[in-house]
Amino acid sequence: MHIDQWLEAIPPLLVYLLVGGVIGFESLGIPLPGEIVLVSSALLASRHIGIDPLWVGISGSIGAIVGDSIGYSIGRVGGKRLFDWAGRKFPKHFGPEHIANAERIFQKRGVWAVFFGRFVALLRILCGPLAGSLHMRYPKFLAANALGGIAWAGGTTAAVYYLGVVAEQWLSRFSYVALGIAVVGGVIISLLIKKRMGRKHAHDGEPARSKAGVDR
Repeated sequence: MHIDQWLEAIPPLLVYLLVGGVIGFESLGIPLPGEIVLVSSALLASRHIGIDPLWVGISGSIGAIVGDSIGYSIGRVGGKRLFDWAGRKFPKHFGPEHIANAERIFQKRGVWAVFFGRFVALLRILCGPLAGSLHMRYPKFLAANALGGIAWAGGTTAAVYYLGVVAEQWLSRFSYVALGIAVVGGVIISLLIKKRMGRKHAHDGEPARSKAGVDR
């Protein structure tokens, strides 16, 4: 079962909680499909009147802000030991090269890395714990984290929702257009085949008439 079919089978309130929960746990540093859940929920809201896209965006924003804040605290306390453990458990996400690249970006960009990190899959997972382990000042981190979380979750939800509504309207019109084209095309093809068969019948009759004239 696809994730959108699974989401459609549960009540709207649980969809909001699921969006916030998955994104929140992802922000703690756990590799979960937060963006996929957010996009699927926003797309589902464009087709399901019971799901409000505003609450999808709010849930995603809250999950991102709270999850990153908890991740920051964990990184502040755990530091390097945390990433060493994560590297052994999830080498594809927290290997030494991943951590080194992320640290280089954070040291170079500071709060901008926190803001824009929300839009990058790897940095989205590492953002909170890494900022804490590098002892970034929490007020600066919180401001950048909140703005990034709202921009990412709210912007993604709005874009996917309105694109889904437009696509559904376009596809519904296209179905009628396609039906009309199919009918007109069928009529034209039938007429062409009928005309071609008529020409062939006339052509086949000419030798018979010519042969009859010779015999006479």
